[in-house]
Amino acid sequence: MKAYKILWIFTLMIAAGNAWAYGSSSSSKKACEKPKFSEFSPVNNAEVAAKSAFSFLASANTDPGSVMVTVKNQPVDVSIAPEKHGFKVKGLIPADLKGKTARISISADSTKKCKGNDGWLIKVIE
Repeated sequence: MKAYKILWIFTLMIAAGNAWAYGSSSSSKKACEKPKFSEFSPVNNAEVAAKSAFSFLASANTDPGSVMVTVKNQPVDVSIAPEKHGFKVKGLIPADLKGKTARISISADSTKKCKGNDGWLIKVIE
């Protein structure tokens, strides 16, 4: 009889361990939401002059202090202004990219520290 009780306790411990392994439904509430980027200007594959302006909209859950923008792997200074549904980010194309295709790359963290990345291509004319 004693061996039967030990076997029963051991089975219950395994079943309880398996139930805990899947977590609770509250973990879905803690899911991280990446920042999103939209309203790219100029549009993808547009021809632009060096030193011309570009802009995009970052979603409201973006941490404005974490926004990093590069153009053809060159860091670019940007200005960030709050908007109704997020942040308007503006910058200038570097002068030394004449006659090249360049990618404007964006990376930023959300307010919950999830990393988001995006970008688009432009053709810098001479």
